[in-house]
Amino acid sequence: MSVKNAVILVNLGTPDAPTPKAVRRYLKEFLWDDRVIKRNPIWWMVLNGIVLTLRPKRVAKLYASIWKNDSPIRTIGFEQQEKLQALLKNHAHVELAMTYGQPALKQSLAKLNAQGFENIIVLPLYPQYSATTTAAVFDQVADFIKQNRNIPNIHLIKDYHQNHDYIDAVAEKIQKFWQENGRSEKLLFSFHGIPKIYVEKGDPYQQQVEQSVKLMVEKLGLESNDYQLCFQSRFGPTEWLQPYTDKTLEAWGKDGINSVDVVCPAFSADCLETLEEIAEENKEIFLENGGKQYRYIAALNSDDSHIEMMANLVKPFLQNEK
Repeated sequence: MSVKNAVILVNLGTPDAPTPKAVRRYLKEFLWDDRVIKRNPIWWMVLNGIVLTLRPKRVAKLYASIWKNDSPIRTIGFEQQEKLQALLKNHAHVELAMTYGQPALKQSLAKLNAQGFENIIVLPLYPQYSATTTAAVFDQVADFIKQNRNIPNIHLIKDYHQNHDYIDAVAEKIQKFWQENGRSEKLLFSFHGIPKIYVEKGDPYQQQVEQSVKLMVEKLGLESNDYQLCFQSRFGPTEWLQPYTDKTLEAWGKDGINSVDVVCPAFSADCLETLEEIAEENKEIFLENGGKQYRYIAALNSDDSHIEMMANLVKPFLQNEK
């Protein structure tokens, strides 16, 4: 008898609408996760008294600038789900879920369990593991396990930062962009940052990021002065991983670097942090400080190579017979 397999693609999440109310609801869920920022009475007061009072209106405007019928991360996520489903055919049912917001991971797990899926593969769409992202997914899976008596087989894919399909897909995306548009003076690899103290406490994220970039650089045949690894999206007064993307672009503009291409390999789908922060805000920083040409290379999104990578990651865990 065939085993019912399911795959859940999990990304970070998004508000339900580009409105202050929806953004406030989303940020409250996201920023009160102990994996993202350690919960304590002081942070509770800052979050509820300052962040959720001042930030939603500004962030809602940013979301509105990239919103097209829906949030890009969700639109792209459903495209990824559909294409992976077509590739896996009847070997597995594919779901899209978000750690925060909709469609909710907890609800997806409960639904699949109720529908009798006996083997579930959870693929967080974060190439590099961090407790702030992947572990937050694992926490929700653990909660699901604790709350149910009859538990299906669940396989958690921790990371794929050295996976050759992933490395090849990013390198080929960059090469294709250069073939079609020419090559800039510098290539900047911009990864989402995390507080430095998290790494000091054992988070492997920085090490995995550096390994991914090393493999991509080797694949592209770049020299050390051709590229730079940086970190973006810092939040609050704490020191985050450096060098910072915005500060590097500011310095490059002032130092006479005329052109730069920016790629964000940690993002499996374009979202606010790539479409607005990188493609718009950081472009302004570079050009206002003397740069002449700034180009953002899109995320892998629903590229065929990206979907094939996902299929190859989950196939070893699919069960055909019991």
